[in-house]
Amino acid sequence: MTGILIVNKPAQWTSHDVVAKVRGLLREKRIGHLGTLDPLATGVLPLAVGSATRLIEFASYPKEYVATCLLGRSTDSFDITGKVLAEKSLGDLSTDRARGEVLKLRAITEQVPPMVSAVKSGGKKLYELARKGIEVERKARPIQIGKVEVLKVELPRVTFRVACSAGTYVRALCQTLGETLGVGGCMESLERTQVGPFGLGEALTLEDVKKKAEAGDLSGMLLPAARLVEQLPEVQLPEKDIRDICQGKKMRYSATAAGMVRVLNPQGQLCAIAEVSEGRLSPRKVFGAEGLN
Repeated sequence: MTGILIVNKPAQWTSHDVVAKVRGLLREKRIGHLGTLDPLATGVLPLAVGSATRLIEFASYPKEYVATCLLGRSTDSFDITGKVLAEKSLGDLSTDRARGEVLKLRAITEQVPPMVSAVKSGGKKLYELARKGIEVERKARPIQIGKVEVLKVELPRVTFRVACSAGTYVRALCQTLGETLGVGGCMESLERTQVGPFGLGEALTLEDVKKKAEAGDLSGMLLPAARLVEQLPEVQLPEKDIRDICQGKKMRYSATAAGMVRVLNPQGQLCAIAEVSEGRLSPRKVFGAEGLN
């Protein structure tokens, strides 16, 4: 069993909970997810199933979210599940000012990971340290905000859509918004609506997955594994070269810019992920001349 399963993650479930549940439903141990969602969050959680898990490391995609920020409250986790650090009146804060500051979030180019996050420090996840009352210094990481759209302003709540690079913490954007407005803020809700080419329209609820699995009907549920890396440039090779690549051999190649590429056989099937560098094509992950099914 190999492919991609797009799940609409329910609130109060961790991403690991979802993976564990689907492993049981599909009776497949090899399942991994593309990008953690907090328990508070809902929405698109792509799962790689079977041999598709070998592609996860090459599948870093921008993401899109719809978030609601609650102004006037600051928490240690930057969302409503955390310990309240301060509460402030909004005073004379206007709808127009709140809207304007949301749009300015697009200018953010780096972000310090929250202490309550899965980023590791000294081999420990930050949230594990936070639970022990330990706070460590974190370095700012580069991020990119593609677009920001204000959907609704009903103070003290502001709802906005944001398209951003992988590794962006939307709850940190809410904290930044509240800080900029001088009243504090935290994320009240979050829905991930898009991960690269995968959207809510393709997502199944866990109940949908359960019904299909119990009925033995997996048709249409798993998307082709090759879609995980469709963002990579394509290199199509003749059978002889495909055999060499799949045997781990390097070959001369300069027709594509340097970087990772997906290598296809003459039938258009994904046979390998390779790297183009210094005029050579070097295999990094191979799936065989018949392609990944």
